[in-house]
Amino acid sequence: MALPDKDTMAAIAVTRFGLGARPGELEAAKNDPKGWLKAQITRGAADQPPGEWPTSAERNIAYREAQQQRQQLQRAQGNATPPGRPGAAADMQTVQRQQLQQKLAPQPGQPNMQQAQVAGDGAGLQEEFIGRAQLAASTDASFRERWVLFWSNHFTVSATKGQTRPLAGPFEREVIRPSAFGRFEDMLVLSSSHPAMLFYLDQAQSTGPNSPRARNAENARLRARNPGQQQQQQRIGLNENLTREIMELHTVGVHGGYTQNDVTEFARAMTGWSVGNPQDGAQNAKFIYREQNHEPGDRTVMGKKYRDTGGTQALAIIKDLAAHPATARHIAQKLAVHFVSDDPPPSLVTKLEQAFITSKGDLNRVANALVDADESWAPAQTKFKTPYEFIISAHRSLGVAPLTTAPRPQQGAQQMVLQPLQQMGQPPFAAPSPKGWAEDTGTWASPDGLIKRLNWSQVYAPQVAMGPREPMKVAQDALGKRLSNPTMLALAAAESRPEALTILFMSPEFQRR
Repeated sequence: MALPDKDTMAAIAVTRFGLGARPGELEAAKNDPKGWLKAQITRGAADQPPGEWPTSAERNIAYREAQQQRQQLQRAQGNATPPGRPGAAADMQTVQRQQLQQKLAPQPGQPNMQQAQVAGDGAGLQEEFIGRAQLAASTDASFRERWVLFWSNHFTVSATKGQTRPLAGPFEREVIRPSAFGRFEDMLVLSSSHPAMLFYLDQAQSTGPNSPRARNAENARLRARNPGQQQQQQRIGLNENLTREIMELHTVGVHGGYTQNDVTEFARAMTGWSVGNPQDGAQNAKFIYREQNHEPGDRTVMGKKYRDTGGTQALAIIKDLAAHPATARHIAQKLAVHFVSDDPPPSLVTKLEQAFITSKGDLNRVANALVDADESWAPAQTKFKTPYEFIISAHRSLGVAPLTTAPRPQQGAQQMVLQPLQQMGQPPFAAPSPKGWAEDTGTWASPDGLIKRLNWSQVYAPQVAMGPREPMKVAQDALGKRLSNPTMLALAAAESRPEALTILFMSPEFQRR
């Protein structure tokens, strides 16, 4: 197929491959759109959000400590001596309770959000997301950032579970960004063994029915006279959630040829993959292999036999799944859908599949193949921006970051990014299932969704309308040749700058990519 002209290709480069044009980006991409994109493809790691961030282990430990403090406070409150019965013990309980309350309460001059971050709960997640949004809005390599977003969605860890909430941001920083343009196998191994994924998909406690721990638990159950103890021991068991999602979502796909027995066998091989506790010393809150949880025996997965090598048995299966031809096809299809169309050309999928196979999962090579494919440059805007993409592209069009949209930066980021995303149905790091956020236009282009985008635009536009650039110039720099005549006429007829910017943000060519 023939490629469009350079002006159209520049607009495609900054919107379809990237996250929307910042001032001057269209001009920078115009001379060589493909070269402009390829210059953003690195070897290995992608960019990290600015600033210093706690590790997943530090977040996990802080979360545990916060939970313990809350439990202690609840017990102290429950043991409080009723009025009229003072005593030394009661006084001591009162002092302990007050100390705990002071630890959990906001400190003078310290916002609630920052205090909660120290405690390891969801506020740290919000800070992580704002940092990510700031990077997305300001980066000169938005194709690289979009590539990260694709893989974060592919290996979804959702903050919808308590123990996962503080780990969703570190997961992206520690797994996705360092290996974004490396080998798919490496990213798969990192994601499958990261504490966030092990907690999210309930792998951390998965125990083989014939493992030493299960046998010991059974013996204890038989000796126990307390029914409560028996019930507690019965919670030990095999969990297939992670292995099922590795096969169905992360590698070969639902049509990859595996069976339920393959999932179960894989789950048996993976028993023992867990997260360290304080008694595990240096491995506290990090990946750990627990031999006592491992189900002994050889396993057969998708026709191949794997000897019982303990913790490396599951690793061998994961590596073979990463190299499976069905995985190449599954990844190629998802990439084509994300970047090009809900119904991508089969020829594009084939090109990406072949790049994956011939390079043995080198994501650098796959990214280059995506840019090189003529099918990626079809002029029609068939993809509809997600709420996150919409808000980020609006910031980029004005050359501002989310932290600069209000007199109090942190408050502005919440009001202009976090709260609107919640309202638009894409709350930070909180995909509704392991499948991640939907990629199809129908999910996001609903009447209710468009109304919420309009409401956001009407609030955001007055805050940024008095910048040095006229709305028409903003539109031309953001959309280039994609700026339509009807939209230009509407911008020219607008009665105010805020109204003009709202018209731009809600125009069909701005909503699509």
